Amino acid sequence: MTNILEIQNLRTEFVTKNGKFFAVNNIDLYIKSNQIIGIVGESGCGKSVTALSIMNLIDLPGRINSGNIYFKKNDKVIDITELGKMSKKMRSIRGKEISMIFQDPMSSLNPVLTIGDQVIETIRLHKKITKRNAYLETIDLLNNVGLPSPKKTIKNYPHQLSGGMRQRIMIAIALSCNPSVLIADEPTTALDVTIQAQVLNLILEMKEKYQTAIMLITHDMGIIANFVQIVYVMYHGKVVECTTVENIFNNPKHPYTIGLLESIPTLEYDKNQPLKQINGSVPTSFEKINGCSFYKRCNYAKDICKNNSPSLLNINPYHQVSCWLHS
Repeated sequence: MTNILEIQNLRTEFVTKNGKFFAVNNIDLYIKSNQIIGIVGESGCGKSVTALSIMNLIDLPGRINSGNIYFKKNDKVIDITELGKMSKKMRSIRGKEISMIFQDPMSSLNPVLTIGDQVIETIRLHKKITKRNAYLETIDLLNNVGLPSPKKTIKNYPHQLSGGMRQRIMIAIALSCNPSVLIADEPTTALDVTIQAQVLNLILEMKEKYQTAIMLITHDMGIIANFVQIVYVMYHGKVVECTTVENIFNNPKHPYTIGLLESIPTLEYDKNQPLKQINGSVPTSFEKINGCSFYKRCNYAKDICKNNSPSLLNINPYHQVSCWLHS
């Protein structure tokens, strides 16, 4: 399988009155057709900014500073970083070839338009079909995502639906044009456990049906264990570890990855003992760091970590880690 999406040395910056900072700092990322990759990390690690960079939706005062985002389709390679955000070419890719499910469906859906109007508009934007045919496709889509009474649902406004139903609508919109790449940014946030499982299984079904490559952004390691194949662990705008899901759980190398896994309760967990945690918090965006950004929180920190930033190195063909312990 060839890579359908490649990110090389991507840097996305934000310029504010307090200075400039890189929300995404020199990351590489690859995804193949019909593959699910996961991006994990705490809030503020750059996961969502990475997704928005791929969609070319970074608003001022942010911008892509350097790097390349290559999208491959039918033997053609397009560098998204060279396209204007609102250019005709970019608009033909966004939504049709690369779609995104955003964190909060309530803020993503237009509150003054019915569900039907929003789905139909998306379909007609990318397909040259009549409104009647777009309506019929919308009914089929809502059926496919498991929404009851589609003909009734399309007449509803977003506030009239539950959180799980709104998230299904977002999935329907994202899949309306059978995209080659689907980015799901915390698709189960604020949903109860039962609805979470339904939404994730629905995404998996759509992947199998349309052979879609999926980038799943989450902080839930349980979701990672059950759904993805390759895992990217991000911290402070950088990828600190990348490997198969089996290696992440059975042979984690970076202290941050180890800390994330140790903070998850297990069946063997002694409820009388305090749950392990990673002390401290992610450095602020404006904090100047010369060495490893995880240095102050790391239980394995050495002198070299304070002033020297480690590179992402191959420790075997299927495992990369950015840590002086393995350099």
